[in-house]
Amino acid sequence: MATVTAGSAARAGFRPSFHLVMSLVMATFVVIGFGLSYFIPMAQGTRPPDSPIVHLHGFAYFSWIALLVVQSALVNVKKVKLHRALGTFGIAVGTFTALMGLAIMFAAASITTLNEVAVRIYWLNVTAPLNFAVVFAMGIAVARTRPQVHRNLMLIATIGVLMPAINRVYMQGLGVEGVPFIATYLTMDVLLAATLWHERKTLGSISRWSLIAAAIVVGLQALNFPVSSTPEWSQFVYWLGTFVEYH
Repeated sequence: MATVTAGSAARAGFRPSFHLVMSLVMATFVVIGFGLSYFIPMAQGTRPPDSPIVHLHGFAYFSWIALLVVQSALVNVKKVKLHRALGTFGIAVGTFTALMGLAIMFAAASITTLNEVAVRIYWLNVTAPLNFAVVFAMGIAVARTRPQVHRNLMLIATIGVLMPAINRVYMQGLGVEGVPFIATYLTMDVLLAATLWHERKTLGSISRWSLIAAAIVVGLQALNFPVSSTPEWSQFVYWLGTFVEYH
C-alpha cells in the first residue's frame, strides 16, 4: 500500500516547468503552422515541388524545436546530466539551423518573383537567422555559469524565428486575410514578456543577457516597417537575388 501511495504521490507531484510549457507552446505553433502549409499539402500531393534546400531548411528548424522540447523535458525530470551530454549535439543542431536560415535567405531572393509585398516580407528572411544566431551564441556563452539564463536565451532565440509559424496559424488555420504582422509580432512579444517575467520571478532580476536578447527581437520588429518599405531595401533584396543567378 505504501509503495502504491508513494507512486501515486510522485505522479500527482509532476508539474511541467515553465520552459517545458513554453517549448511545447512554440512547438504547437510550428506543427500547426507548417502542418497546414507544408506537411498536409505534401501528403495530399497538392503542394508544388520544392527545391532540396527548402526541405533541408524545414528539417533544420523542426530538429531545433524538437530538441528544445526534449532538452526542456530532461531538465524538468531532473535528467540534467543527460541534458548537458546533449549540449554538443545541440550546438551542432543550432548552428545548422542558423546556417540553413542564411542559405534560404539567398535562395528565396528571386529577382523575378519578388513583388513589392514579398520584398517587405523578405525582412524576415534576412533578420530571423541573424537574430537566432546571435541570441543562440549568447545562450551558449552563459550555459555553464548561468544555466537558468541559458535556458531563457534558448527560448528567446526560438521566439525570434517563430514568426513564419505563427503567421501560418493565423492565415491558414484561422483564415485571416493578408499578412497579420502586428498580430504575429504581438504573439511573439507575449511569449517574450512571459520569459522575462519568469526570469525576474525566479532570479529576482532580469539579466543583461536576456535584456539584450529581448532588445534584439523587439528592435528588429520596430525596424521592419521603416526599413522594408524603402527603395534602398528593395535594392538590397535585388542585390541578394543576383547571387541566385550568379554562375
